[in-house]
Amino acid sequence: MPPLPKRKYPKARQGDRRSHLATTPPQLENCPQCHSPKLPHHVCPTCGSYGGKEVIEIKSKAKPASP
Repeated sequence: MPPLPKRKYPKARQGDRRSHLATTPPQLENCPQCHSPKLPHHVCPTCGSYGGKEVIEIKSKAKPASP
């Protein structure tokens, strides 16, 4: 039979063990072309530019025809 703990561990000790596992939100920067937030070193999802050049063409959503 394996050894067992003699007393119950407090929940604070569990929090101390896991203190380095906290997640952080992604850091955002503003696009130099359209000034919308984007991830660094990624193409802007709004205007499609990267490094001052348009690298992808963003398709605009088709507007529904009004009756």
